[in-house]
Amino acid sequence: MKNTRSHAVLLLLAAFLIITAAFARSSDLFFQIKKQLTIFSDVYKEVATQYVDEVGPEELMKRSILAMLDGLDPYTVFIDEGEQQQIEILSSGSYGGIGIEAGYRGDDIVIIAPLDGYPGQRAGLRPGDIIEQINNINVKDMSPEEVQLLTVGDVGSGISVTIRRPGIDESITFHLIRERIEVRNVNVATRLGENDKFGYIQLSRFGQNAAEEVRQELAGMKRNGGLHGLILDLRNNPGGLLHEAIELVDKFVEPGVTIVETRGRLQAHNTTIATTEPVMFEDLPLVVLINHGSASASEIVAGALQDLDRAVIIGENSFGKGLVQTIRPLAYNTSLKITISKYYIPSGRSIQSIDYSHRDADGNSNAILSPRRAFETKNGRVVYDGRGIEPDIRESEDLSSLIDLALQRNNMYFFFMNDFIRDSGENQTDLPQDIFKRFTRYLIEQNFTFETPADRHLNSLESNLQNFSKESTALKNIEELKALLRDYKIAQVYDNQAIIQENLHREWISQVLADKERNRAMLSIDKSVNRAIEVLEDRFQYQVVLMP
Repeated sequence: MKNTRSHAVLLLLAAFLIITAAFARSSDLFFQIKKQLTIFSDVYKEVATQYVDEVGPEELMKRSILAMLDGLDPYTVFIDEGEQQQIEILSSGSYGGIGIEAGYRGDDIVIIAPLDGYPGQRAGLRPGDIIEQINNINVKDMSPEEVQLLTVGDVGSGISVTIRRPGIDESITFHLIRERIEVRNVNVATRLGENDKFGYIQLSRFGQNAAEEVRQELAGMKRNGGLHGLILDLRNNPGGLLHEAIELVDKFVEPGVTIVETRGRLQAHNTTIATTEPVMFEDLPLVVLINHGSASASEIVAGALQDLDRAVIIGENSFGKGLVQTIRPLAYNTSLKITISKYYIPSGRSIQSIDYSHRDADGNSNAILSPRRAFETKNGRVVYDGRGIEPDIRESEDLSSLIDLALQRNNMYFFFMNDFIRDSGENQTDLPQDIFKRFTRYLIEQNFTFETPADRHLNSLESNLQNFSKESTALKNIEELKALLRDYKIAQVYDNQAIIQENLHREWISQVLADKERNRAMLSIDKSVNRAIEVLEDRFQYQVVLMP
């Protein structure tokens, strides 16, 4: 009895000491906050009232706030009153714009995903394109939200977007016209494969009711005949609501399975979220398509299904955004979007690709690639963190060339196909074999050309030599180089014949076929979709991928 009483006293003493220490730490933190705020307030008042040049109090305060947040991750941002209204427009799902989602890749602002069917995507903008200017405004020191707001405007108004694309040395400017952007959750839902035995659903974002819309589409497919597998397309899906991602996974996984954890500095931000609903499609073979434009909630879905060995993932590495933000309202209709925790999927790995916690000697953020660590899936397959979600089967998208970009930016595919369809009449049921030859002839007739870095160098040299005689050796050499450059450009057309023919085929499909037929035809020439059908057709291959 005495030992028991002594043990209880020790436990109470230990609990008292822990509570006292926690209270002391908390008191010390609040004292430090109060002390630093007092110092800041004094400095702010002195500068605003005594500095030799007049400094606007609002501008001074905003600069102070931005400098304070600059040392944190780039997703923690201050939203002032004017930006608040614009962000509400963006989140409403209907606005005038070009249909792109911007985000960070290290210190660069990049296009996470161009929305399918809208001006950005049609013109050839791609996930991973680094945004340099919007309407000649340099975006280097802007946040993704500020860049996004620059793209919003009246329907029918023009906008220029200058980007730099990895693999291409020069900046490229796109001139676009804003359209009404109506953002949907499910863009396409159809059946594919032999005897239409596989379902295909393209989910463009995780907005309200996204998971329920997928469930309804799947239920409808099952009612209309046997369903032997599903292709869930999350390419260029920038994410959205976390609970919709959880509910979507819930449709394919039994109850009680952990899908995602959030871990933060405060206990209140630590959560474990598991499946709760009775599983609806437990035995349905599943392939998920991802690419560099799949971010946040998309990565949670793909990563959870991969960790649980519930789906085969096909495509490219996802974007790698595993930081959780919440919006805290502040005074005078302003707010703070602040990172409060990180996502961790079932294997215990993070999907975050950039580590912003490092600081240089001056205390500034020094973002680095997150270290790669090995984890195991439910079946024991080795997976890694630090680079987003890596696919089980890699299927890369075609790389752009300067000529293909120029053809898209100048709408050459569109105008040529428009003329071709008009001239060939309604009897044309497929593209003729010589369509590439016709297209090259059309380019010649239109005097089509495109600028390369060599063009600019030669023009600069020629300008510097303008006082020389036309018979000078230097100018003659420049003319010879220009002739060689013209030959090079012609050769580029033939070197890129495969991608040009594919884009001509896509343009023909988009102009000739109606909605459902158009979707099925586009998917029939999609390499990742065809790879997914192959995997679903071969049940042995499907199982082999999911086993260690």
